Amino acid sequence: MDETSRVVHVVDDDPAIRQSVGFLLRKAGYAVETHVSGTQFLKHVTREARGCVLLDVRMPDIDGLEVQATLAQRGIALPVIMLTGHGDVALAVRAIKAGAIEFLEKPFERATLLAAIETALAKAARIARVLLAALTPRERDVLDGMVLGRPNKLIAFDLDIATRTVEVHRANLMEKLMARSLSDVLRIAFAAGLGETADPA
Repeated sequence: MDETSRVVHVVDDDPAIRQSVGFLLRKAGYAVETHVSGTQFLKHVTREARGCVLLDVRMPDIDGLEVQATLAQRGIALPVIMLTGHGDVALAVRAIKAGAIEFLEKPFERATLLAAIETALAKAARIARVLLAALTPRERDVLDGMVLGRPNKLIAFDLDIATRTVEVHRANLMEKLMARSLSDVLRIAFAAGLGETADPA
């Protein structure tokens, strides 16, 4: 998995949790982005975001379930792991039904947290691979060129096809991947493992 896909967004209003979880995850080899509230997280997160989210259920401005729902509405496909200090079964059921990967009660064991994160990242990779499986071989060839950062003309030269044909394949693959931009395409490609050993030269 591309290491830039191993990002964990920690959204919790408790500074002690942000600090301790952030330290634990960085030590375990993850890139960590911390957010003091659901509102701040939603202000900065985009469809191009990668990795997964550790999301506190109970926060003062907007709770975790609302953040989770907003992500879905915006088409931001980040796997969610819910955190709570309250043993609320009803909340757990709602979170899981809404698509959360896991529901962890604080304090949680290090191994439990890391296992949940790996499950979340693996799910993101599976979803990306399913999307890529819908592409034709030629669309995959064009995607490979996009991952390498090549412009349409160079992709056309490499594949010995017309630039216009590359443009058609590119439009088709973006539609199949439900991508609005090149960044969307690259996020999906990297999540699926494309480009990990590619030489961009």
